[in-house]
Amino acid sequence: MTSSYSSLDDSNDSNKRTSCVKLLAIVACLTILGVLLAIIVLERPPPPKNHEILPGDDGWSNFSIDQCSMALVESIPEHMKYKDNVTFGIPLEQVWNNLISVATNEVDVVSFYWTLTGEDISVNSSSDMPGRNILKELEELPSRNVTVRVITSVPTVRTNSTDLEILKQKGVHVRKVDFGRLANGVLHSKFWIVDRKHVFIGSANMDWRALTQVKELGVVIYNCSSLAKDLRKIFQSYWVMGQPNSSLPQPWPAKYNTDINKQHPLLVKENNISSQLYVAASPPSFCPPSRTQDLEAILSIIYGAQHYVDVSVMEYFPTTRFDKPRSRYWPVIEDAIKTAAFERKVHIRMLISCGRDSDPDMLPFLQSLASLDSPQQHISIQIKLYIVPVANQSDIPFSRVNHNKYMVTDKVAYIGTSNWSGDYFLTTAGVGLVVSQHASQPEMKNTTLYSQLKAVFNRDWHSEFAVLLDDLGHHPDCSLSR
Repeated sequence: MTSSYSSLDDSNDSNKRTSCVKLLAIVACLTILGVLLAIIVLERPPPPKNHEILPGDDGWSNFSIDQCSMALVESIPEHMKYKDNVTFGIPLEQVWNNLISVATNEVDVVSFYWTLTGEDISVNSSSDMPGRNILKELEELPSRNVTVRVITSVPTVRTNSTDLEILKQKGVHVRKVDFGRLANGVLHSKFWIVDRKHVFIGSANMDWRALTQVKELGVVIYNCSSLAKDLRKIFQSYWVMGQPNSSLPQPWPAKYNTDINKQHPLLVKENNISSQLYVAASPPSFCPPSRTQDLEAILSIIYGAQHYVDVSVMEYFPTTRFDKPRSRYWPVIEDAIKTAAFERKVHIRMLISCGRDSDPDMLPFLQSLASLDSPQQHISIQIKLYIVPVANQSDIPFSRVNHNKYMVTDKVAYIGTSNWSGDYFLTTAGVGLVVSQHASQPEMKNTTLYSQLKAVFNRDWHSEFAVLLDDLGHHPDCSLSR
């Protein structure tokens, strides 16, 4: 009996010693884990000082090690003269040439249509030389072992263009997306991706007139692989849909998902400037749930503005434009504009293009919106028409027009590819870049993309080419005045 108890006591002592060892091991492991977690938390870079949070951001963005360099890009039509000491973007021709020259592996280009020579539209003009040069440089890329892929739309603009056939003969891969069949719209996006790290997004199609005869605006971003790879997912969605007999997947496969969106913008830093940015897209049928839709981005920017909203677009209609058999009323963006002006007393300025080919049906909508301007009630909605002088270029069709599509508020800059009417956000493919920036040093403030865009809007708003609706009268270069 004694021995039995003795044996039992020895076993208990052994178990106790084993338990102590296990406990000490667990405590040691927890201590080490705690130290590691502390190091991780302490080493995690904090949000920049005065970090500006976009609507829906939780304060922590997707951090990038890319040294993204952003610059505004413009094309000013020939024979247009501004006053001295005004802001201009980098010339579009220079940017396209540079993107081609730096390419070492691959170039992806999306454009609604291609017309890089005057013969494409039966016009003989020396102003098509920049377009011809771009076409020649693109032709030569495959001989440099650079893979070139091009996507365009079906339906597209009717031209005599042979650009794509020439490019295919030189080894360029071309696909046409039948957006009419897939989404009852067109592929209206315009962007470049070079070597999966350089990006151009803007209003310019692959058209010689975009370089010399049409006022364009965009953004070029260098050494930004995180954003380029994200934009490439949109390109890939077009590329797959450009195959014969393609059909829209429901839902989109996971490889098209993104972790860069309105809720989680990409945060990059360059020269003491912190930028948050993301790419939005349309139409909804081409967007996985994780992709911020273009309309959602625009509305959130307007609703987030506290002081002012400045808009420059070619066309503005609170309707659909291409619905058959008739268009529908679509006041989604207009309601956001009115709400901002009425409820938050946000100052609204809209610069709408008017050329010889502009739709006169736009005027009543603009007049209706402008009529709400009421200084007595502190409601400020001002609308001007931007008119590019035709001068001696009257023989060039669908030119001499302001093709810009952008917005700048007191918080955010937006550069897109879509006009502002219902179809562009419901059935038409487009992309938009949303940028919020903060300069840690006051002297750097005027170097940001945001400040450049703001300066360009003010330049155009106060120029001789911008006319208030009430002052329009008869203008030979503006169809809305006839």
